[in-house]
Amino acid sequence: MPNVESLLAVLAGWLAWLPWWAVCLVLVAGCCAVVLPLHRIATRILERAVRSRSLFWRSLVARTHGPSRLALLIVALSAASAAAPLSWQVRIAVNQILIVALVTLVGWCCVTALNIASVIYLRGYKLDAEDNLLARKHVTQVRLLKRAAATLVVLLTVAVALMTFEPVRQYGVSLLASAGAAGLILGLAMQPVLSNLVAGIQIAVTQPIRIEDAIIVENEWGWVEEITATYVVVRLWDWRRLVLPLTYFIQKPFQNWTREGSSLIGSVMLYVDHAAPVEAMRGKLREIAAASKLWDRNVVNLQVSDARETVIEVRMLVSARNAPQAWDLRCEVREKMIAFLRSEHPEALPRLRSEWTSADRLMERLEAGNRVRRVA
Repeated sequence: MPNVESLLAVLAGWLAWLPWWAVCLVLVAGCCAVVLPLHRIATRILERAVRSRSLFWRSLVARTHGPSRLALLIVALSAASAAAPLSWQVRIAVNQILIVALVTLVGWCCVTALNIASVIYLRGYKLDAEDNLLARKHVTQVRLLKRAAATLVVLLTVAVALMTFEPVRQYGVSLLASAGAAGLILGLAMQPVLSNLVAGIQIAVTQPIRIEDAIIVENEWGWVEEITATYVVVRLWDWRRLVLPLTYFIQKPFQNWTREGSSLIGSVMLYVDHAAPVEAMRGKLREIAAASKLWDRNVVNLQVSDARETVIEVRMLVSARNAPQAWDLRCEVREKMIAFLRSEHPEALPRLRSEWTSADRLMERLEAGNRVRRVA
């Protein structure tokens, strides 16, 4: 660093015939012209070195590209300002800018470290696995805590950057010393943001919902697609997106179909005639489930759950590995069972019974009724 500053001082001496602002521009442009190409060359060398490595190393090089470039620019501009013929006031302003840039660099490095740590931690958890309950649990926790930590880092970075300015620091000290009401007003204004931030931490710890959970919310069925620092995106069955604040899942009831596991039991209801062959239907259900790739070989059952005047209610239960497969399996069972009844047992389909009576027979019944009444 001293050698670089001495070289810049020599260059500034050669340019002493120029105005001071022109010398400063030349020094800054020269430093950027040297630092930026060197950083670009080093980045390309690293990208080629990790091209055959895993995704983690490639993402590591990509994520550190911005912070490393900013760090080199801060060092180069610091050396240029030390050698430039600046007045005392201008030098103070330049140093203030460099301090703010350094604080920003530290905050940026913290956020990058959080991203890299989350990538390392989640490498062993795959959401596309067949039984992804553990993966959904860890992914939800890491994403929510990472966003909460990143929000706190950004707030602290902005606060520290502002506190480097003397007027702002004095105003903040006087505000904390004498104006408690202003803090109360600020707290009320920030209540939605703070409540969602606290709700995000609470959801990450208690986990009433997780990524890719199948839920019913606001009378809509879908999957939890994304959980941000302030809201949750639910992917509905028809590809619509339902956006809800984080506090909704803390304050209001909802259904979570995959809270303890991804497997689900689906029910299929059929209404058939009283003459329906229940045992034959029970055997056909086992045959349909055994032949289906969607069934997880756990639950298959058929019961008559209700009997009405014209039909009986038959409930069929089948289990699947996850919610989408359970839905498809229910549709498959319903279609094949109806086709079985239509082809093998058409008498089992619902029918409306009526009795036709001739006029003579009707008159005989009326006369019989009149005789009974006269005798009575």
